[in-house]
Amino acid sequence: MSIKNIRLEVMRFLEKNVDTFIEQYLVPIEKIWQPTDYLPNSQKETFFEDVKELRELAKELPYDFWVVLVGDTITEEALPTYESWLMEVEGVDNMERNGWSRWVRHWTSEENRHGDLLNKYLYLSGRVNMREIEITTQHLISDGFDIGTGRDPYKNFVYTSFQELATFISHSRVAELAKKIGDDKLSRMCKRIASDEMRHHYAYSEFVKNIFEVDPSEMMLAFQYMMKQKVVMPAHFLRESGQKISSAFEHFSNAAQRMGVYTASDYVDIMQKLIDKWQIDKLSGLTDEAERARDFLMKLPSRMAKISERLTVPVDSYTFKWVQPAVK
Repeated sequence: MSIKNIRLEVMRFLEKNVDTFIEQYLVPIEKIWQPTDYLPNSQKETFFEDVKELRELAKELPYDFWVVLVGDTITEEALPTYESWLMEVEGVDNMERNGWSRWVRHWTSEENRHGDLLNKYLYLSGRVNMREIEITTQHLISDGFDIGTGRDPYKNFVYTSFQELATFISHSRVAELAKKIGDDKLSRMCKRIASDEMRHHYAYSEFVKNIFEVDPSEMMLAFQYMMKQKVVMPAHFLRESGQKISSAFEHFSNAAQRMGVYTASDYVDIMQKLIDKWQIDKLSGLTDEAERARDFLMKLPSRMAKISERLTVPVDSYTFKWVQPAVK
């Protein structure tokens, strides 16, 4: 049997547990929070006073903070790309609406609220150029992304396990910064989004753990492949109006590192957390090739930690159009 067919068999084997995954890691729609819970309510008489308070607090937030928050928002709003990508993964059958496609739709419905909340906050803040943000968002959805996973479920679930944890870190750090500056309401928004991302990380990492139990050697090779090529962020094709693909991502990444929102050290920490969570040091019955992959993975975090310690964030004079006031 080919590797592709084995992966399909594993996905079908695990599919019987998908409803359990949905119950365990996702929240029923009628019970979960909604963006309106955290924003000024336009039906209330106090709406304009609440918006004024939001705008006054927003004045205290620095430039790099806005770059990071806008970049996070745009990343969240490129959700159509992520759903269409996951629907193409081997074993996820949207046409037959199988268990895996049901997971993807439920996951998407939760993620959709994140960009919705942050976009409305940005609009009300008066601190950013919404038209430029909208152009960047449309470009990112139109350009898509290339994360090097193909349709392989093993590689894709490694990616989502890693990426959901990275997103948790980013939103949590933004929440901490907002609280330090005194914007408790924005801090609560970002904390709430971060808590969703952590639940999603638990789910995807559980998928990988289950695959390790039934197909350990191939899962190990997929894990090695993803760590060897390095995980790229979903917004790595980020660009502003009039720019080429990827031209803005490095500047966004620099701002995130300057603010301590997401750094090279965080990347290494996530890698180590996944190695520990999946207990790859304890797996048995591996092929010789998978054993070599395990050895590589066990040594990789310390090697990359030494490299990250030597990295410095370059001085960046780039000015984002996002954070410039809109023309009146």
